[in-house]
Amino acid sequence: MIVVKTREEIELMRESALIVSKTLGMLAKEIKPGVTTKQLDKLAEDFIRAQDALPGFLGLYDCPSTLLCSVNEAVVHGLPTNIPLKEGDIVSIDCGALKNGFYGDHAYTFEIGEVAPETKKLIQVTKESLYAGIREFKINNRVGDVGYAIQKYCEDHGYGVVRELVGHGLGRKMHEDPEMPNYGKRGKGKKFIEGMVVAIEPMINMGTHRVKQLKDGWTIVTLDGKPSVHFEHDVAIIDGNPEILSTFAYVHDALGIISNEEEEFRQKALVL
Repeated sequence: MIVVKTREEIELMRESALIVSKTLGMLAKEIKPGVTTKQLDKLAEDFIRAQDALPGFLGLYDCPSTLLCSVNEAVVHGLPTNIPLKEGDIVSIDCGALKNGFYGDHAYTFEIGEVAPETKKLIQVTKESLYAGIREFKINNRVGDVGYAIQKYCEDHGYGVVRELVGHGLGRKMHEDPEMPNYGKRGKGKKFIEGMVVAIEPMINMGTHRVKQLKDGWTIVTLDGKPSVHFEHDVAIIDGNPEILSTFAYVHDALGIISNEEEEFRQKALVL
């Protein structure tokens, strides 16, 4: 059952989402060769609590950490470790925060130093596919329209689209209806209505779409050991159109990236 949000609830969700956005921006300044994902996890927990919020993942489904950090061939759900990041790695950092009874949940894939050109291209295409999907999240479209847009964009570049893991509705629960696969057929699935809020999160592999879970019970990796990339935004339908509640602007600011990629999905300018 889809839980529709009021405008007031959406604004509370925007606050939760922006706490995650600020957390990712803070981490962007710390991610470098030699740093461990456990160190990043501690920084993130302290930062979120300082915003009068709670880490959204910690304890959820018995998750032992504030962050899920997926390095190189890890797709999602990587547990923080004491293994230092090294030059050429990539790491997807997925983070959640709970404030005012609502969750924020989004993710960014970071480059550690200089990464291989083919990996840079995978990162670029995956990020672009996120916005291709968001454009389809509008009133009277359906779940399949979003999934189709992401799948076509990535498969046209020769990449594998993960099937076993999907985006989701978001609200007072971390995972609500509907499920939001990154593949699908146009016109299929649940219809989008005013006040829906979802997390759209393409998980795209350089090679096969097939994945497996490690013995830790959490980490999902590509079956062929090739890199995987993950981006995620929280999006609401307001006045029939997609409105991004989260932002990568704090990450971009930390990394010196100039981008207007989110502007078409904002009814008013974001004030940092």
